[in-house]
Amino acid sequence: MNTNWRTPRLLRTTWTTCVALAAACAMSLLGTVPSASAAAEPALVTPAATLDAALHCPSTFTHPDREPVLMVHGFTSTFAETWNWSFGPALRADGYDVCGLDLPRRSTGDVQESSEYVVRAIDRIKAATGRKVDVVAHSEGNMQTRWALKWWPHLQNDVDDYVSLAGPNHGVPIAVVGCVIPCVPAAHQFATGSAFLGALNQGDETPGPVSYTSIYSATDEAVLPYTTSRLSGAKNILLQSICPAGVVTHVGLVYDSVSYRLTRDALSHPGTADAGRLPFGKCLEAFAPGVSAPEVAVASAVILANAVPQLFNDPTWNEPALKPYALG
Repeated sequence: MNTNWRTPRLLRTTWTTCVALAAACAMSLLGTVPSASAAAEPALVTPAATLDAALHCPSTFTHPDREPVLMVHGFTSTFAETWNWSFGPALRADGYDVCGLDLPRRSTGDVQESSEYVVRAIDRIKAATGRKVDVVAHSEGNMQTRWALKWWPHLQNDVDDYVSLAGPNHGVPIAVVGCVIPCVPAAHQFATGSAFLGALNQGDETPGPVSYTSIYSATDEAVLPYTTSRLSGAKNILLQSICPAGVVTHVGLVYDSVSYRLTRDALSHPGTADAGRLPFGKCLEAFAPGVSAPEVAVASAVILANAVPQLFNDPTWNEPALKPYALG
C-alpha cells in the first residue's frame, strides 16, 4: 500500500485512495472489538460494516514502540483533504502509524451519529494493536471526539493523548446567526447555546486519565471567539503565546509549524504538550515538516471549493434532538 500521500495526488486520487485504504484497513484490523454494555453505554446504531469502511489505516502497524494515531477531520472536510498532505505524512515520517476517518456527510450531519465512527475507530485500532490510541482532531472533529469520550467511557482508558486543534468546544456565535435560516445539523449543534453543547460540557469537560491538549489561534477566522477552544482540565495553548506575531488561520492549524511541534510533543511525552520543550527558533518556520507553500495553496483551495456545497446539504430548521442517553 502506498502511504506517501501528498497534495498533488489529492486532486486526482482522493476517492480511489479512500476506497483502497478502507478495504486494506478492513482486512488488517482483526481482533475482538469490545461491545458497549447496554446498561452502561449506548449501543452503536450505525452498522459495523459502514463504520469500518470509513476507517483508513496502514495494512500493517509497524511502530510498536509508539501509540497509533487516529486523525479526525472537521466540518465539511475529509481525511484526505485535511490530513493526507499535512500532519499525516509528517507523523508517519516521525515514526507513527497513522489512521484516518471519513465522517459521514463530510461531518455536516448529526454529531451524535457521526461520533459513533470515532468510537468504533478507537475500538478497532486498540483491538488491532493492543495499545492505547492517540487522537488528533481539527475543528468540529473535536465535537465527535469529545462526545465519544464522554458517553462511551471505556474509551477513556483506551486513549492516551488527545490533541484538539481549533475546537469549537463552547460554541461559535456565527453559527447562531447563520442558522436563522435552515442549516446543516452539525452547524446547529456547534452554535453557542445549543442543547448538544449543553450536554457535552455538563460536568467534567476532560473526563478520564486522557492527556488533553487544546491548541488554538487568536487569528482563527472561523472559531470565534478563540477562547471557545479552551477546555477545563486541559493544557490550553494559544499559539500567539509562543509566537506573538504569528498569524495562523483556522485551516492553518493543520499545517502550521508550531502547531505541529506542539502536537508532536504531546504524542511523544507523558502527559500534555509543553511549549517549554520546543526548540530555539521555533517561530522561524512557517509549515510542518514536508509541507510547502504550493501545497498549502492547493489544499486550501480544494478545502474551500468542496466545503461550500456542503453548507446546503439537506439543511434543517432545528437542531437534532438529543439522544435519550444524553438527556439525563
